Amino acid sequence: MTETRLRTFTHLAGYCLATLFIISLAAQNLRYGFYDLFYLAITLAVLTLLGAAYTLVSRRQQLRAPGHRLMLIILNAAVIAALFSLDRTDIANWVMPLLLLNMLILPLRQGLILSGGIILALTGYLLAHQPLADALLTVAAALIILGAAALYIWHYQHMAQSAEDLSITDPVTGAHNARFLDESLQKEISRANVTGHSLSVIMLGIDYLDEVESLHGTSAIQDLFREMTRHLFDVIRAGDTLYAMDNGEFFLILPFTPEEGVRVIAERVRRTIAENHWPVAKKLTVSLGCTTRNSEDHRSSVVRDRARKALQEARNRGHDRIWFSQQDDQC
Repeated sequence: MTETRLRTFTHLAGYCLATLFIISLAAQNLRYGFYDLFYLAITLAVLTLLGAAYTLVSRRQQLRAPGHRLMLIILNAAVIAALFSLDRTDIANWVMPLLLLNMLILPLRQGLILSGGIILALTGYLLAHQPLADALLTVAAALIILGAAALYIWHYQHMAQSAEDLSITDPVTGAHNARFLDESLQKEISRANVTGHSLSVIMLGIDYLDEVESLHGTSAIQDLFREMTRHLFDVIRAGDTLYAMDNGEFFLILPFTPEEGVRVIAERVRRTIAENHWPVAKKLTVSLGCTTRNSEDHRSSVVRDRARKALQEARNRGHDRIWFSQQDDQC
């Protein structure tokens, strides 16, 4: 289930459960002749049904649907206005499920701000109309409900972010993985097409990796990949992004970098790797294929394939070298 569908489901469930709860309140108040509370409950039920309808209408934009905030502000304001205008302390109990609805529908910060304002208004009213002990007990219950909901939502968001990070991160090197490459590269190409700035990429492959693995084993190769990733992070500039591919290959996206710039960066990468003392193989060389986006490049696969062909050409010409593919001349 996608994040958008999950939020649509939880928002719809929240509004529907709130509607059922409010309708049950309306029925009880009508039964005992509390007509002012009955009409208030009916009004709130209509608002929550409107929230459910808005959820269905905007189900494809639940990650950024602004109407929920307005709907809940109206709901909260209606309850607080009724609390002061009807002067009935039992309406304070209606605030409790409303706090949960705020936290379920709104982003964490917005939910805390709105719920905090409701609790402040509730505290002021109760202190003026109830004994201190009763007022503090009700406010404490509201704070406990709000705190528990906030803690649960924070934990969910933290777990969701951790899962997203794991899905786009290579477990061996810690760099972004190939799954995230096409999405990032396509965004950079789209931005370059709009702004007109230069965009270059480099595909890097460790030379003679099969021989190194046969001599030192898979575990040592993984250590080498981690060390290579740390080295590349030290060499590239802020704003450049690194991706770990299969078979000892890495991909670099270099925004705002023209052809001359990518040639310089590629040579610096090649030279520093050749001069470095590596923990497994002692000495290593790499081959690099580099290319720069041109005005006809609108898809990430085109740029990525050209970089791979350039890498293969560099390897065909003897390894430990760079090949720039766009003009078919050597860097």
